[in-house]
Amino acid sequence: MEKVLIVGAGPVGLTLACELARYCIGVRLIDRAPRATQTSKALVVWSRTLELMDRMGCTEAFLAAGLRARGATLRAGGRVLGGPDFSDIASPYAFGLMIPQRDTERLLAQHLGSFGVAVEREVELLAFAQTPDGVEARLSHADGRQESVTTPFLLGCDGAHSAVRHGLGLAFRGSAQGDEWLLADIRLAGDGAPPGDAIAVYLHRDGPFVIFPIPGGRARVVATVGRADGRAKPDPTLAEVQALVSARAGAGIQVSDPVWLSRFRIHERKVSEYGRGRVFLAGDAAHIHSPAGGQGMNTGMQDAVNLAWRLALVLRGEAVPTLLDSYSPERNAVGETVLRNAGRLTALATLANPATQAVRNRALRWLLGLPTVRRRMAATMSEIEIGYPGSPLSVGAGAGRRWRPEDSDGPPPGAGADPRFVLYAADEEGGAALAARYPGLVQPVPRRTPTPGRLHLVRPDGYVGFTAGAADAEAAAHYLKEIATA
Repeated sequence: MEKVLIVGAGPVGLTLACELARYCIGVRLIDRAPRATQTSKALVVWSRTLELMDRMGCTEAFLAAGLRARGATLRAGGRVLGGPDFSDIASPYAFGLMIPQRDTERLLAQHLGSFGVAVEREVELLAFAQTPDGVEARLSHADGRQESVTTPFLLGCDGAHSAVRHGLGLAFRGSAQGDEWLLADIRLAGDGAPPGDAIAVYLHRDGPFVIFPIPGGRARVVATVGRADGRAKPDPTLAEVQALVSARAGAGIQVSDPVWLSRFRIHERKVSEYGRGRVFLAGDAAHIHSPAGGQGMNTGMQDAVNLAWRLALVLRGEAVPTLLDSYSPERNAVGETVLRNAGRLTALATLANPATQAVRNRALRWLLGLPTVRRRMAATMSEIEIGYPGSPLSVGAGAGRRWRPEDSDGPPPGAGADPRFVLYAADEEGGAALAARYPGLVQPVPRRTPTPGRLHLVRPDGYVGFTAGAADAEAAAHYLKEIATA
């Protein structure tokens, strides 16, 4: 069997390659860049992504390398408005794991190497064409050599300027937010510096200013610096960063030792479909949005997990190819929600009218005083609330929801080299008989259901696919029959 071809070796492409490799699917991962990311870029791995990494088998390496952020605090006019406490997140990973993207890529590449797969660098996708049985692609190497390859599936994880997306002719609809932003990775000192394990947001009359902790005693600061006018400007200086810190966070913070100073604009764009035929998109190739909430990389990595188990079952000959049709509607809906939420947060933070800012601050102070609001913020940021209730693959009341890790009754569904569903049922004998009818789709040994009187089929990515009453084994069998190849 030809190898699946993945274009783009950022966190999303690496995650997708790791997932396919652990499911024993041959994979090639190419990237036109000569080296991996050298800067911090995306900074946080959220709770739901860490839960999915349990299935991948690499959570511990990330926990050892990262810093655990315990919450976020919003301030305005020298007053604390409040903020979410991440210990409220209903997950074994009740924190935001702060880790620079360069380390995320390094750890994922090491994990991929454990399956005998390495990134092929300075290899670029030039063109591709779909055939009834696969995709024919033309690649270019650093020495000028061109290569023609055939792959059963082409997966575009190649970022906002995706060659795969362009090759599909998919529109990337959206716009650029109007502000210019400054970014600096630095060290902070002084009595006014926020705690080193929390995110600090300052809502200033001149624009928002945010401090994110980074492992190793560093921090990232991000702030608006005026309206974008389209003209290229030099990178900010340390003196400019210090002036912003003093103006918006107070004079009690000193900055030093910069390792990355940059300017950027926020773009909010998304495709309307995540693939056509045998070609699929994931990550920034399909959606880009405001960094507010830190969801971008996490959403892309979860795209990869969502797609990988489907591909694995289809390529192993256990599931019909139409199983892949549910990838786009599921992740399209998630991408739409993340883009909308991030855009609203950015718009709220960048309000320019002083009267409107005052109303915002009073409303936030009141809302953040409510425990239910703080818990909801933490759950949304951590992405544990993501589900697929409207998916064509979700059948039954409560289907599509995340299966709680504490209900796994063993390894997480989808762990190891097994991309099969897990059956949770009280009737062990009947459950084993049902599993035996579809051995390629369901693990042979049913597990104890946490809800007596109901049975559940949990997908390999840890979401409920089918749920019904305990006596509805035939309905579960019909659900599996629609997916199975025989």
